[in-house]
Amino acid sequence: MNNSIKILLVCLAVLIGFGMCRQQSAPEVKGDDTFVKGKAQFLADESFQPILDQEAYVFKALFTEAKPEFIYKSENDVLRMFLNDSIRVAIISRELKPSELQILKNRNFAPDVNRFAIDAVVLIVNQQSTDTLISVAQIKDMLNGKVMTDKNIVFDNPNSSLVRYLKELSGNQELKQKNIYALKSNKDVIRYVSEHPQSIGIVGFSWLDDPDKDFADEVAKVKIVGVKNESNDKAPTEYFKPSQETLALKQYPLSRSLYILNSTGKLGLAAGFAAFLKSDRGQRIILKSGLLPDSIPQREMILK
Repeated sequence: MNNSIKILLVCLAVLIGFGMCRQQSAPEVKGDDTFVKGKAQFLADESFQPILDQEAYVFKALFTEAKPEFIYKSENDVLRMFLNDSIRVAIISRELKPSELQILKNRNFAPDVNRFAIDAVVLIVNQQSTDTLISVAQIKDMLNGKVMTDKNIVFDNPNSSLVRYLKELSGNQELKQKNIYALKSNKDVIRYVSEHPQSIGIVGFSWLDDPDKDFADEVAKVKIVGVKNESNDKAPTEYFKPSQETLALKQYPLSRSLYILNSTGKLGLAAGFAAFLKSDRGQRIILKSGLLPDSIPQREMILK
């Protein structure tokens, strides 16, 4: 039996186990899709398009009859459509709030939730900039307008998961300081910083590792800022840059988890792709991307 099929069958057994533990099952979505073939729509946070495109490419190469369609939107739009039952699969960077979960439970749509990766929120500056270090406290003060700076602070669109993360980090629900600007996308942020030495950009880490050709030159013109977390009891004076090691050891302080939420109520293509994300093959794709897998794939050693 093909190893990929074996992996997915194991994951299928796990998902069945989870499904049997649920008190109520969601009304099943109609369709002829199965675990590894057919069509299904996925709402996905556009912040994570690079890694999801990689996962989907391999998944479709392994299972040629699988036709997943990814609809990339801002986090706000993804959640609105998911909660309104427009599409019953969503990939976002937070778990549902109790009030959101209750909306789904009231319709018997309680989702299966699986974390599959951990991303870093990254501060970038122009290669010409002398600013290479910052603390979490300074980031909060900067976002709250408590420190004077001649630098423009830029991030992606106002409805994004990144902006929501920054609002939660700073405790500031407005972010309306005159030197703070929302652009349209992570690519726009990288391009802006590459062209403006007096700027600080905030982006997801996945956009900086192995970038697409259309903005690889811009990525080469920016650099990542090291971050210190004074609340880290083990290393309150050390600065860390994002990496799989610093994320795994919880040394880099700005991180967020990626989840796939499935409320289709059946073991169709949505469940198959979720199982693939959690499988050894799916986790190795995460590992290669520079993000932190939810479970570190084990290396096989052959003893002679």
